[in-house]
Amino acid sequence: MNSTPAPVLEPAETVTDLSARRGHSPAQRLQHLLHRRPALSPLAVLIVSIVIFSLVNARFYSAVNLSLVAQQTAVVGSLAVGQTLIILTAGIDLSVGSIMVLASFLAANLIYTDHTSVPVALLVAVLVAVAAQAINGLLVTRIKLPPFIVTLGTFNAFTAITLIYAKGETITLNPGSGLLWTGQSFLVGNFRVTYGVVLMAVLYIVVAYALRCTAWGRHLYATGDDAEAARLAGINTKRVLLSAYLVAGLVIAVSAWILAGRVGGADPNSGLNANLESITAVVIGGTSLFGGRGSLLGSLLGALIVQVFDNGLALAGVDANYQVLAVGILVIAAVSVDQWIRKVRA
Repeated sequence: MNSTPAPVLEPAETVTDLSARRGHSPAQRLQHLLHRRPALSPLAVLIVSIVIFSLVNARFYSAVNLSLVAQQTAVVGSLAVGQTLIILTAGIDLSVGSIMVLASFLAANLIYTDHTSVPVALLVAVLVAVAAQAINGLLVTRIKLPPFIVTLGTFNAFTAITLIYAKGETITLNPGSGLLWTGQSFLVGNFRVTYGVVLMAVLYIVVAYALRCTAWGRHLYATGDDAEAARLAGINTKRVLLSAYLVAGLVIAVSAWILAGRVGGADPNSGLNANLESITAVVIGGTSLFGGRGSLLGSLLGALIVQVFDNGLALAGVDANYQVLAVGILVIAAVSVDQWIRKVRA
């Protein structure tokens, strides 16, 4: 009996792959690089933007202004974490901002009207946000409705519930309230950092670890990339999709806490644009609207890019309408780059 081992083909295949890659044009190499590292594109945009705005107005680069940019990023940046989870599954969530405002207002009202303890108020905010996202998830996974239609409907529903419940009133809490802890700040050198920014950073670290280092994260990417292939591989895609919405609900509850600290209480009209702003941050950050490709780091960079553009253009004296135009152009450019990158056959 011949015991000679079968020939190993990997080295030959590797040489072939390397030869093929050497034959690529510079544009194709860039395409492959961005496919493997989707956060590189928004990082480059952010660095160039900071340099340009610093040259246009020296105040942009001051510690006070950069601290303000970070504080302005906290709400949308944290909300973008939940939005990223949904978009990675090839979905989209138009209701995240309205759920955040509803959860924030309920928590603030419980403290203001019923003198409820802060932990209980925060628990109510968590339950409301998770329940709202459970509704979205069940409609998508069980009834199989398109995520866009589902969340468009629940966006209107949750916005109406908040306005009816608030009766047009705002709530201002005592500055010492624990619900406003996220609005308090401390100094790091010359930079003033709020606890809301710290909480946002913790949120990114925890969820990024879950996406990168757990089976749940790998299943989420696989489901977004090709749900049918993932199902045939033994992944319970419905459960994965539902879990993405539930985890997003937890993230939204944290965003609601950050929002409360930012506005000093609760305002039913705050965060009205947060739905679209979170999508904008995720798309500019390089996460594919077709699912299965992207990173939380890119979403954070996308949120920073939006705030840097708003702040930098304002300091440059540019009309607010042109600021909106600039962000719109960035979104179109980001989606165009994503379409180009998706042509890669890695």
